[in-house]
Amino acid sequence: MKPTRSSYDVVVVGGGHNGLVAAAYLARAGRSVVVMERQSGTGGAAVSARVFAGVDARLSRYSYLVSLLPRQIVDELGLSFATRRRRISSYTPVGAGGLLVDTGSDERTRASFVRLTGSDRDFVAWQRFYAMTGRLAERVFPTLTRPLPSRAELRSIVDDEVAWEALFERPLGEIIESEFADDRVRGVVLTDALIGTFTHAHDSTLRQNRCFLYHVVGGGTGDWDVPVGGMGALTDALASAARAAGAEIVTDCAVTAIETDGRAAEVSYQDGVVSARHVLVNAAPHELARLLGEVPEAKPEGAQLKINMLLKRLPRLRDTSVDPREAFAGTFHIGESYAQLDRAYGEAAIGRIPSAPPSEIYCHTLTDPSILSPELAAQGAHTLTLFGLHTPAKLFAKNPPAAKAELVKATIAQLDSVLAEPIADCLAMDEDGAACLEAKTPLDLEQEVGLPGGHIFHRDLAFPYRADDSETDPAARWGVSTGHRNVLLCGAGAVRGGGVSGIPGHNAAMAVLEPRP
Repeated sequence: MKPTRSSYDVVVVGGGHNGLVAAAYLARAGRSVVVMERQSGTGGAAVSARVFAGVDARLSRYSYLVSLLPRQIVDELGLSFATRRRRISSYTPVGAGGLLVDTGSDERTRASFVRLTGSDRDFVAWQRFYAMTGRLAERVFPTLTRPLPSRAELRSIVDDEVAWEALFERPLGEIIESEFADDRVRGVVLTDALIGTFTHAHDSTLRQNRCFLYHVVGGGTGDWDVPVGGMGALTDALASAARAAGAEIVTDCAVTAIETDGRAAEVSYQDGVVSARHVLVNAAPHELARLLGEVPEAKPEGAQLKINMLLKRLPRLRDTSVDPREAFAGTFHIGESYAQLDRAYGEAAIGRIPSAPPSEIYCHTLTDPSILSPELAAQGAHTLTLFGLHTPAKLFAKNPPAAKAELVKATIAQLDSVLAEPIADCLAMDEDGAACLEAKTPLDLEQEVGLPGGHIFHRDLAFPYRADDSETDPAARWGVSTGHRNVLLCGAGAVRGGGVSGIPGHNAAMAVLEPRP
């Protein structure tokens, strides 16, 4: 496919969900817009796919839960898209018991803490800690779709010195260790700081704090919800909204270079060149540097394992007091105690695949069975999504297939250790007789989705404030600047990027529409 025109007001490079958000807003504002996507479909990592041969199950293949997508974007773009909340926040198996966090029953959650730890001390600490992050979420989340506040302004908005010190100033491990006594409870709290982020509790760069912040502020609540119809339902709704507003979407159209003098730009692709007043880039900053012919920063490094499974039935648990339909509906933590996470980090840091890889899993279809055919749903089939931590891309550098096989084997062994039966006994089979299980390493994400180093956030996340209080350039004020006046980031690498949110797409569009000084 080719663009139909030689010149546009805006060229959006990359048809991931953020690029589609930007395109929809700008087209609705009357700008001529073309989205140029190298793959045959839009969505980037926010897609659904029939992964297994002959099996009618549409899995969210890469991204899979939604927290940071503002209702504002859904409403303003008129999207036909919904999410569902999970009542069970998490379940952590421990021996023949476990810790169940039920957002619908404080008493049930308290009783679970008491059974695991011997008292309600950590339950009280849990309530206090997440009340603090809840207040933070209510105050910080609305700022994400406004011009970036200064550091001092955000501190004033937070209006809680304890929270500010704990999350913006000091390593996260300090408050976790001061608030919680139990190693398993500490680990559950820490996991939100390690999603796609290779770090540890006491990292002085506060990389863990930044990751944690974005995982507890979504929607003003910190809830992580299930996309009804799968992640592809969001992409489809966004593409429809962009086209309805007048945006042109061109697939199988890889951009090869961008040239700009700050006022006008030219975007080259395999079959020609288009010009534009603005170029919005829904790709990682590392990739943008290549397109501009500049020397890129060090390549980012992803650090996660994604395993997609289709089950013929849910597995039995060693803990007979909990229904598997509850345990797997929330986030099911495996090998994620505080000590286990630290040990796995230490092993991976010296180039070893963790001996007990930590991971967390959840079952989409317990909340939203619509991604299954009626026949599969009637048979009791379910999807299972596993997200592994502390698996940096460097672990796969020497022998990718062998390292991947070793990691998957070790990860499944960890899962089996907390079940009453091997997960292999529960896997469905595809039409070729193969087990319905696929795994994606950082290298797979780089090859398939174009994420440099397989980094799901394009680069390390940043605190949501601006560094220069005097900045007046619209792109800098909105956190989407690149060093080129008319080339803007609209993807996860922007300030306040990361996750399935649409926020950087919205903010890049607002920067284009804002009058320049």
